[in-house]
Amino acid sequence: MTTEVSLIVELARDGALDRNLRTDPPPSVSSGRVVLDHLKADENGRLEVPEAGEVVLSVPSPETLRERLEVEDAITGIDTGSQPPVIVVEAAEYLREDELSAVLDAAQRVQRAIILRIMADA
Repeated sequence: MTTEVSLIVELARDGALDRNLRTDPPPSVSSGRVVLDHLKADENGRLEVPEAGEVVLSVPSPETLRERLEVEDAITGIDTGSQPPVIVVEAAEYLREDELSAVLDAAQRVQRAIILRIMADA
């Protein structure tokens, strides 16, 4: 089994999601298949709009990522050139394995790393 990174989760350093992932990481995070990128949030606890990559899907919460077909269509349906595809989640307190696995499966299909940017804590 490979532990190649397929998904980079960008999240606010020391926010609720960060604390929850440290306390109880999903298996894909523990295995190293998903890498956490801890970023500095603004004074309101939000991340800035991503500078790198091209946003292919924006959702209100990670629960929406369970819609595997929607995630796959967004990632495979848009040519982002050399930029990585970015999925923006407006707010999250937790990330569960079933939510991450939908994005990981799509990343495997296109054989590219994907950025999942969590804009704020829920």
